[in-house]
Amino acid sequence: MDQGALQMQNKKLFNMIITTGNDVAGHEIVEYLGIVRGIVVRSTGFARGIIGGLRSIGGGNIPEYVAVCEGARQHAYALMVQHAQESGADAIIAVRYDTAEFMEGVSEVLAYGTAVKIKRT
Repeated sequence: MDQGALQMQNKKLFNMIITTGNDVAGHEIVEYLGIVRGIVVRSTGFARGIIGGLRSIGGGNIPEYVAVCEGARQHAYALMVQHAQESGADAIIAVRYDTAEFMEGVSEVLAYGTAVKIKRT
């Protein structure tokens, strides 16, 4: 998903309630639709990898790696929401992120939660 498509997707996200909690204040969960997820596998890329590697020698925050991680999280989040929208969800509860190194220099980011139908109480 390119940056423009990701921004368009993010505009659509505001219609859905998304929370790390197990319920939605002021709403009743009327149906559990199942687990939804978005998964992204990313590498730092050659230029960011070189610059980030050099910065890591000095320690501290490494902006090049932060940018890669944040981009991967946003993309995984957008894919999770898209999955929920396709299943007809009104909200996603219990949202979590998980990450693992897939191979040296390549990481997986997973965003997941439970898609639900809700009604206002």
